[in-house]
Amino acid sequence: MDVVSWSVAAPALGSAFAASLVEMVEAFTIVLAVATLRGWKPAVLGAAAGLAVLGLLTLLLGPLLNRVPLHLLQLVIGVLLLLFGMGWLRKAILRSAGIIALHDEEAIFQSEQAQLRQAGGGAALGWVAGLAAFKAVLLEGLEVVFIVIAVGAGRGLLWPASLGALAAFASVGVIGILVRKPLASVPENTLKFGVGVMLSSFGVFWTGEGLGIDWPGQDLALLLFAALFLMVGLGAASQLRQPRREALH
Repeated sequence: MDVVSWSVAAPALGSAFAASLVEMVEAFTIVLAVATLRGWKPAVLGAAAGLAVLGLLTLLLGPLLNRVPLHLLQLVIGVLLLLFGMGWLRKAILRSAGIIALHDEEAIFQSEQAQLRQAGGGAALGWVAGLAAFKAVLLEGLEVVFIVIAVGAGRGLLWPASLGALAAFASVGVIGILVRKPLASVPENTLKFGVGVMLSSFGVFWTGEGLGIDWPGQDLALLLFAALFLMVGLGAASQLRQPRREALH
């Protein structure tokens, strides 16, 4: 892979890794809550079932994408990525400005445990706990599958994007097993900010490609879009923080 190709492959891998890391941390928090309160068996079985469904969906969707004309695929994925990325970026800006609360894995962990305690005991509750783990892995994983396919399908970058997602899964799994507590120290909002920037950049890039636009600098234009979204995002967060500081004074 030449230098220019890496200008897209590296962001694809990095975006998939960061997005997957965020989603995996959120899923792990719920799986850990299940394991702590109901044991590792329902937690592992539920998580494994969720991963199996995700794997099946990926295998089914992959061949279908090859039948879609490239420009149409780039246009549809580009628009979806732009909407998805802007949603992540908007929330990250609002959290950075202090307008909405930061994501708190410890609070989610305590909340999930409280719900499982209220469900009571008994063998049947093992299924309830397993379903909680299954749902967490499936719902968070669906976003991972979408991001991997979206950032990778445009120019045959599914392997770099998949490697990024697998690296995130392995990292969360290993660290989670070692520490056995919610990964609250992960700078989740910073990661979401970066993911929002990269997904929005890919969205603009693929939409333009789908419309037949010949970007100046070709693949390197992606880095320019990322820089622009980053500057706008940081500037917006700074502007939103200023009225709050003045109100406090």
